Amino acid sequence: MSAHATTTEDTDGTPGAHGTHKVVLVTGAGSGIGEAVARRLAGQGHTVVLTGRRADRLRAVADELTGAGHTALARTLDVTDRAAFADLVADVIAEHGRLDVLVANAGVMLLSRLESLLVDEWDRMFDVNVKGLYNGIAAVLPRFRDLGSGHVVTIASIGAREVVPTSAVYSATKFAARALTEGLRLESDPSIRVTTVSPGVVESELADHITDPHAAGLMVGYRAASIPADAIARAVAYAVDQPADVDVNEIVVRPAAQR
Repeated sequence: MSAHATTTEDTDGTPGAHGTHKVVLVTGAGSGIGEAVARRLAGQGHTVVLTGRRADRLRAVADELTGAGHTALARTLDVTDRAAFADLVADVIAEHGRLDVLVANAGVMLLSRLESLLVDEWDRMFDVNVKGLYNGIAAVLPRFRDLGSGHVVTIASIGAREVVPTSAVYSATKFAARALTEGLRLESDPSIRVTTVSPGVVESELADHITDPHAAGLMVGYRAASIPADAIARAVAYAVDQPADVDVNEIVVRPAAQR
């Protein structure tokens, strides 16, 4: 099953499992997990704002969803641009009257051994995976406080829980993402829910951008057993569609074959 084949098979057409329509902003929604999340939540009746840097891809997905009768909008966003993130959140609220959920999915995985000294790639991972996350939190948190409700869902990684050769810097960014999200949960009023979803090996483009030959070679065997991105989207949908007094804090989803 691919992410493109799943949006509504487990929904009766009403908005969400509990009949509550939500406005959801998804970062990194042009492919992989972000796209799957956008497709599933739109298919469940939520208004979904797909964001990312590839405008053509975002528009294609949003147009497909709109053509199927769902509500989806495409907006370009570089999560490392704090002002742009804040402006986009303000625009969404001005247009829809509210923003209920941020799915902070944007991320890069540029694995390499430390001895490779690919420092520019390390900087890029911290910029997107960590700075991009706290830029999102900074953009939505004041709005959620004003609205008296909200939900931040961070797509972390199994790398937030373990380190393997070539993952030192990537795992450092995901450990940081998990810490940021947990800190937000502890500090927030109970009206603001916070969830960390940590995927294992998922079908995506992430590994395609690895430039280090050693790390790229290791990924061939490591990614032999993978699950579709919609497996993660289902976990996100489960957390989002819980009633307001239920806060799903952490979910780990990985292939049954991954150990």
